[in-house]
Amino acid sequence: MAVPPQALVNRNKKHFLGIPAPLGYVAGVGRGATGFTTRSDIGPARDANDVSDDRHAPPPAKRKKNEEEDDDEDLNDSNYDEFSGYSGSLFSKDPYDKDDAEADAIYEAIDKRMDEKRKEYREKRLKEDLERYRQERPKIQQQFSDLKRELVSVSEDEWAAIPEVGDARNRKQRNPRAEKFTPLPDSVLSRNLGGDSASSLDPTSGLASMNPGVMTPGMLTPTGDMDLRKIGQARNTLMNVKLSQVSDSVTGQTVVDPKGYLTDLQSMIPTYGGDINDIKKARLLLKSVRETNPNHPPAWIASARLEEVTGKLQSARNLIMKGCEVNPSSEELWLEAARLQPRDTARAVIAQAARHVPTSVRVWIKAADLEQETKAKRRVFRKALEHIPNSVRLWKAAVELENPEDARILLSRAVECCPTSVELWLALARLESYENARKVLNKARENVPTDRQIWVTAAKLEEANGNINMVEKIIDRAITSLSANGVEINREHWFKEAVEAEKSGATQTCQVIVRAIIGHGVEQEDQKHTWMEDADHCANQAAFECARAVYGHALSVFPSKKSIWLRAAHLERLKGTRASLEALLQRAVAHCPKSEVLWLMGAKSKWMAGDVPAARGILSLAFQANPNSEEIWLAAVKLESENQEYDRARRLLAKARASAPTPRVMMKSAKLEWALDNLDVALDLLDEAIKIYPDFPKLVMMKGQIEEQLKKYDDAHSTYNTGLKKNSSSVPLWTLLSALEEKRGLITKTRSVLEKARLRNAKVPELWLEAIRVEIRGKQNEIANSLMARALQECPNSGILWAEAIFLESRPQRKTKSVDALKKCEHDAYVLLAVSKLFWCERKNQKCRDWFNRTLKIDPDFGDAWAYYYKFEVMHGTEALQEDVKNRCKAAEPHHGEYWCSVSKNIANWCLNVEQILLLVAKELPIPS
Repeated sequence: MAVPPQALVNRNKKHFLGIPAPLGYVAGVGRGATGFTTRSDIGPARDANDVSDDRHAPPPAKRKKNEEEDDDEDLNDSNYDEFSGYSGSLFSKDPYDKDDAEADAIYEAIDKRMDEKRKEYREKRLKEDLERYRQERPKIQQQFSDLKRELVSVSEDEWAAIPEVGDARNRKQRNPRAEKFTPLPDSVLSRNLGGDSASSLDPTSGLASMNPGVMTPGMLTPTGDMDLRKIGQARNTLMNVKLSQVSDSVTGQTVVDPKGYLTDLQSMIPTYGGDINDIKKARLLLKSVRETNPNHPPAWIASARLEEVTGKLQSARNLIMKGCEVNPSSEELWLEAARLQPRDTARAVIAQAARHVPTSVRVWIKAADLEQETKAKRRVFRKALEHIPNSVRLWKAAVELENPEDARILLSRAVECCPTSVELWLALARLESYENARKVLNKARENVPTDRQIWVTAAKLEEANGNINMVEKIIDRAITSLSANGVEINREHWFKEAVEAEKSGATQTCQVIVRAIIGHGVEQEDQKHTWMEDADHCANQAAFECARAVYGHALSVFPSKKSIWLRAAHLERLKGTRASLEALLQRAVAHCPKSEVLWLMGAKSKWMAGDVPAARGILSLAFQANPNSEEIWLAAVKLESENQEYDRARRLLAKARASAPTPRVMMKSAKLEWALDNLDVALDLLDEAIKIYPDFPKLVMMKGQIEEQLKKYDDAHSTYNTGLKKNSSSVPLWTLLSALEEKRGLITKTRSVLEKARLRNAKVPELWLEAIRVEIRGKQNEIANSLMARALQECPNSGILWAEAIFLESRPQRKTKSVDALKKCEHDAYVLLAVSKLFWCERKNQKCRDWFNRTLKIDPDFGDAWAYYYKFEVMHGTEALQEDVKNRCKAAEPHHGEYWCSVSKNIANWCLNVEQILLLVAKELPIPS
């Protein structure tokens, strides 16, 4: 670096000027000065997190070697580690890698495993110590537990006689002496101020401010003398006025309305329960929106509603009215303002709104709603229609307030102003006479050629006036005209019109609509399926005439389809008359003479009506059409036997055995003789039948049962065993054999038979159930539970087993078992019946009734459910409910069920009808427990 020339150097300038002071420098320390520090020396205040300025920091102190050694060898207990001792980790300075993490995880797993070995013992010991401690030092609650239990026996009088708890404090604490304040009379003040004659007080003195009721001079305080006597008199007068406001001067009782007082207090409670900070933030935000864009109506509405929610209704009204002033053309603001105001004020507000927004329909409707008298409402609507003559909504509201004559006049004007409104045209047509209604509907069709409702209304009008022939022409013209005007013919919409026409009583119109529209847009191969769906849809909506029309059209296209005839007959049987059913069946057998079911339905209808000769005539015609039909032969036999014509039944069965010797005919022949107590003849018939049909198990079962009835147990045993050789898969036959062995007292043999049956017929729940019940009857509940567990493993979805398992459990466990059963068999009638019986046991009658209905909805052929339901209603229901169950059971005609079949198939009850069987089964049923 070049040295500056000597001429340029100032010799008087010191070399250290402009250079920062050395660290630790204190000015004047050489002269004995101690030094001082100013704010400029230490700089501004800093935050703890700021970077420190180490310019003036003292040098770090050097640590002695001994101190370092002491730190390294810190033997304090707080520095002790079980694994690494006192000195800390030997490798704490090294990086922590994956191998270290894996080693730590292994050691942690080992520690956890070692801890688990003694965990059970340690927890047991801890529990024992805790129990011992509780015994030595019981809680206060446990010490008084015996006394608490004895409170059950305390009577009401003893409880009332218990003295109140005394106050243990001393008298001074119990009765603190109230601090007494004696008001100073005005006379004392006046006497001390200036003698006895003084009667006023200088308002400029300090005493004036001390005296209550006296104001010191200020901006609003008048100056001058104050008469203290008058002050006292005024105070007394004010007190008297207040007292007279709240009390009756005669009786002294209060005249304050407590209800109104409480209502006023309630109105002061804020209804908003949120955070007050949120309200403040929302208020500021909405204020900013209003100021930024004052012409935005939602901002004003939101602000007003915020104030309304927080209980400041007046603020909300002020805000919304200000918004209306800023945005006079916003109907939303005016409507909100009318809502917030009381009725009288709202009327004035809505009137102002109508002047600013005369074309708003909602404003006029609100104005009419605010009026209380009908006359005023009419005046409002007429004023509104002057401004908005093309509003359909206003015309409808105005018409609703008028009488029929005035409504007709209004509507005639309304259709001129709103010629495209179908509702107004139809309303006018309803109020006009027949001729005028036709003219109105013709004008409506000219103005609105694309609406189907006008055509349907015209058809209804013609039907109501007896012009049935015009109905079909109108509907045909409607479809043609609508198609020409480009309207899509939607089957669903037209079916909806047909259903509505039927509900309004226009049955001819609904049938014509169905016939006209049913084939529209349906492919030929889909016709039958689509039409059956249409019929079901109509029947589900209770539109049975529409369903009849669908079936009638389907049968005209498919006259030989037996399934359509059966569905139509089912509809007539449920919702039609006997005459309509018989007429339909006559047409059915004419088109389907080979259908045995249709012949039998016709014969049964005649028989149920009591016309036995007509039923015989139908069956004779059925014989001609189906000479060797088993069903018709058996129906004829049943008809004769039900009417106690047993000889004719025998002759019919003999002819049937000669012409159509089927197993059922042979069985019915033997059953008739068995029922008539001709057991030898029945056995002969059964022997003959078993030789011909050895693989028909019902013949073997009947023969065995007759032999059991005759106490010939060995013969019955031989019969069952012989039958099982040919019918090893017949579950009822195995069950009968096991029951015979149990009746003979051979329990071991019974178990053997059922075990053999289960080997031959795997996964058959009925066999498992019978084995379980054998053990239950033998008081072997443990074996029964074991068998049930095995059965549910083999047949996990068997409802009959789950139903039995529920009642095998103890009462507390049944509910849990029923939940498991419902998870496995949600829609099984046996499980639902078991749940119904559970609710019966718990006396939950309404739930029990609901579950019975669910059971019968799933399986209406389940006779046991009907019998339990009827027994429940007999015990807990009314006569009306009992009759309802009985009638529903007769309509369902159940055939299945364990208890039901035991009664209905008993040969002694062979002539009983459904109602009689129901009463017998309900009588024999056990009450669930």
